[in-house]
Amino acid sequence: MTEAHFLSGAFLCYLVSLVPHAFVFFKKSSPKMERLARLLVVLGFLAQTVALAIRWKVTGHAPMTNMYESLVFFSWAFVASFLLADLWLKISRLGFFILVGNLAILMYAFSHDAAVKPLMPALQSNWLVLHVVTCFFSYGAFAVSFIASIAYLLPLQKKYFSHEQLDQVIYKSILFGFPLLTLGVASGAVWANEAWGQYWSWDPKETWALVTWMIYALYLHLRLMKGWSEKKLAWVALTGFSFVIFTYVGVNYLLSGLHSYAK
Repeated sequence: MTEAHFLSGAFLCYLVSLVPHAFVFFKKSSPKMERLARLLVVLGFLAQTVALAIRWKVTGHAPMTNMYESLVFFSWAFVASFLLADLWLKISRLGFFILVGNLAILMYAFSHDAAVKPLMPALQSNWLVLHVVTCFFSYGAFAVSFIASIAYLLPLQKKYFSHEQLDQVIYKSILFGFPLLTLGVASGAVWANEAWGQYWSWDPKETWALVTWMIYALYLHLRLMKGWSEKKLAWVALTGFSFVIFTYVGVNYLLSGLHSYAK
């Protein structure tokens, strides 16, 4: 079986899991449906893991060097973050919205060229895996916080969620993702020095990554201050993820720079 077969299988598992996840969302207690939903997501995650492993073997390098590969890897990191958060924080009721978001990422990935291409010299570095893995796992955690922020801010949260639970999901997801983003930015700087001879060049991707880092640093700082409501903090978290998306996707298409190869 090929990478495409396993990735299609993962997509199908995620898609079918929307049914039990919808049931879990509307019912306060449905252990059987929760187990079924979790099983389908785990099966999809395992299939996606195999797809990534096959791609790695075929290309001879980590499958995260162009937009198609990075989107598939982002989807994988998002699901991994969801599974960890569900294990830690019991967020199965958010699963429906998280899986919808994940399916959207995969559909966007499928719209890009999946052909295997030669690896650019700048990407032939041992820093590639550390930099990309830490960045995308932080993005996955921030995506979970984004979904929780939307749930917090929408009127429906009063019926289906508690303020306290959603606030903790937002906070702990960011608390998990922030050190990873910090490591991702730092390893990227070291890699830049190795590839281009300087740690920081104010390339658009670097600049917006720093802005994103500052927003999440601000969120964590504001939690320590009195007078900042949970609702305001949810807006900060939501804003932070909008900068994640712009840094990841928007910069590639709107601003030219050293990272333009990621299109």
